[in-house]
Amino acid sequence: MSNAPQVPTASAASADSRLDALLAAIQELRTDLDGQGRREEVQAKAFEQLYQELRQYKDDFIYQSEKPLLLDLLLFYDSLTWFQGALIRKEMSPEVVADSFQYLIDELLEVLYRRDVVMTESREVFDRETQKAIKLVHTADPKADYRVQQVLKRGFVRGGRSLRPEEVVLARFRGEVTEPTTGSGGSDE
Repeated sequence: MSNAPQVPTASAASADSRLDALLAAIQELRTDLDGQGRREEVQAKAFEQLYQELRQYKDDFIYQSEKPLLLDLLLFYDSLTWFQGALIRKEMSPEVVADSFQYLIDELLEVLYRRDVVMTESREVFDRETQKAIKLVHTADPKADYRVQQVLKRGFVRGGRSLRPEEVVLARFRGEVTEPTTGSGGSDE
């Protein structure tokens, strides 16, 4: 074997060209990754801006949807403070006080009505769907079983859905326990 210098062969030149191609591919990948990083950064900023706009839209939507109710409540507050001032100054007779107080109740019911909130109809016979028995009183009369003796708090509905059941005092027969004659407890009697 001779120790003569080796002359580059075709296989060495081929390896150099493959190495150059590999370096070019690596550089292209770096360029692509840098571009991807910039796109992700721009995308993250765009999402943050969209999130801020959605939050502002939601806050404004809630404000705009609550504003009519709040204005109605402020008008009601004005009526209450007028009523309080008139009471303090003793400007009203007992009849006027009663009328003014009824006016305040009617005004509040009007505020509720504008929001589709109405009082439930009171029933003489207990109705589990619209009433809640707070207290039971015993009766010796079987015909008085499941009859409402007193309404403690009126019930309210909105859009056919109960907001608050009517709270009542309910009579119960002390003899044999029976269910109401109507299946739903309605006032069909």
